[in-house]
Amino acid sequence: MKDGKFVVLYVDDDRDMLETIETVLTASGYAVICAASGEDGLRRYKEAKPDFVIIDLMMEEVDAGAHMARELKALGNKAPVYMLSSVGDALNVQTSYADLGLDGVFQKPVDFNTLKKTIVAKLGVAPH
Repeated sequence: MKDGKFVVLYVDDDRDMLETIETVLTASGYAVICAASGEDGLRRYKEAKPDFVIIDLMMEEVDAGAHMARELKALGNKAPVYMLSSVGDALNVQTSYADLGLDGVFQKPVDFNTLKKTIVAKLGVAPH
């Protein structure tokens, strides 16, 4: 938490998506930290210790999101981690969510109500 708000780390190389999700979550009462690459996301994760993490699957490299998820798992991450993907549940066919340390996948285009409900459910309380 930061200043009484849950912290959400969102990692995506798509500037429009970063701005949109940051705006939606900030308006919903979350502190949002954005990163434009997996490397930057890991650095910000270590600095901020977020309560919830969203990672785009395909960033600067095809599997950059999956690589970051594995790195978070290796670091002992306890925060819920969700992948944002245009391939959706096909990801689970290719590799297990659990193997990557994921709690689930959000399908693009993102349904913002589902996103917010999922965060509230995982964190156990709605933001103030």
